[in-house]
Amino acid sequence: KRIENSSNRQVTYSKRRNGIMKKAKEITVLCDAKVSLIIFGTSGKMHEYISPSTNLTEMLDAYQRSTGKKLWDAKHENLSNEIDRVKKENDSMQIELRHLKGEDISSLNYKELMVLEDALENGLASLRDKQSEIVKMMRKNGQMLEEENKELQYIWHQQEMATMKGAVAERDDVYQRVRDYPSQMPFAFRVQPMQPNLHERI
Repeated sequence: KRIENSSNRQVTYSKRRNGIMKKAKEITVLCDAKVSLIIFGTSGKMHEYISPSTNLTEMLDAYQRSTGKKLWDAKHENLSNEIDRVKKENDSMQIELRHLKGEDISSLNYKELMVLEDALENGLASLRDKQSEIVKMMRKNGQMLEEENKELQYIWHQQEMATMKGAVAERDDVYQRVRDYPSQMPFAFRVQPMQPNLHERI
């Protein structure tokens, strides 16, 4: 019966768990058997042993084939159904895409061809609207670039004019200094006779 003392129960669990794990390993080695052992204690902690020659998925598949019991719950079945539905939807979209490309349309009837034509016309109208929008945006960008170019040219012209005015002013200043230079010379010239007899006459 169940061991009431929790400490004794935990010690016994630990010993028996180790013992059964050891037996599982022994039967795997001695008898070349495939063993899968899963143990959950009262704390919820899991301990497991799987024979090195297999894995848990293979063991569960073999168990399901042997017993005929389904190991997956309704949640997993719903997930499997959802996967199948998505696969079918994907296949249908692939077929529709080929039809939109003009491929494999020989099997379509008149009504299906009309629906396809409407879809193509709607798509073409959307493409034209998008193309028109892009053209308008490009024109707007072109106008902005043109205005910016004019502004830059104006600034460059102003800078050139300022540079030329500065050069002219500097040139005029140099000319003025050259003209004023002779009148500002502090030299006085006096002719002195070179002949001695001129001194006597003077």
